[in-house]
Amino acid sequence: MAPNFDSLTVLFPMWNEELTIVRTVNAAREIGDKLVDDGEIGSYEVLIVDDASTDATGELADKLATDDERIRVVHHPVNRKLGGSIKTGLAASRGQLVLYTDADLPFDLADLAKAVRLLRVYDADIVSAYRLDRTGEGWRRALYSFLYNALVRSLLSLPVRDVNFAFKLVRREVLDHVRLRSEGSFIDVELLARARRLGFGIIQFGVDFFPRTKGVSTLSSAPVILRILREMTTIVPVIRRLEPLPPEVRRPSAAPR
Repeated sequence: MAPNFDSLTVLFPMWNEELTIVRTVNAAREIGDKLVDDGEIGSYEVLIVDDASTDATGELADKLATDDERIRVVHHPVNRKLGGSIKTGLAASRGQLVLYTDADLPFDLADLAKAVRLLRVYDADIVSAYRLDRTGEGWRRALYSFLYNALVRSLLSLPVRDVNFAFKLVRREVLDHVRLRSEGSFIDVELLARARRLGFGIIQFGVDFFPRTKGVSTLSSAPVILRILREMTTIVPVIRRLEPLPPEVRRPSAAPR
């Protein structure tokens, strides 16, 4: 019996993740094997984008890839931050479905099985998860995120509860039509907003959130926030001008014959 989806890419942008990379890749292989066994996907790959790490992340990634052909690595010669890493990974991905998330595993990757099922059952184009409980990340980041989500809803009428949470499962057809410009953390909003304006369907579900315990997060730093605001001023007007694509263009495989 044929699988429901041909293939899956699990994409991890990484910068200085030597303390987490092995655990993270092992978790991805575990859920990938389960999805294959369950008949949801035919095959999978784990794609690591090493964003010019200054620790052993790149070397560890290459060793993992040498030991397992399902793991691929792309190295940035210079640091391009989150948006640049995600764009590189999306461009290099080969899966019919692509999940991108953070290397510190902010949720249980077992939830990916539910996301794939939801995508299939509800015939959605993107599954975007949100955190059920955010108290573990601290009041400052929770406040920043609340204000950011409110601003995004106001500017783009984007009804997504947790736009910057790193759990996006995306069909290949979305990536064929969405052209991303952000080099920073605005990329999550840009992907969702562009896709919705073009007529792609987004569904959401809640997951348990696990705050980072190893490594360092920079997502709430002043430079990151300032870059988000700068990119908003240039990218939001472009998104607002987008028009929906015809259904047969958005997903030719789903068009009636």
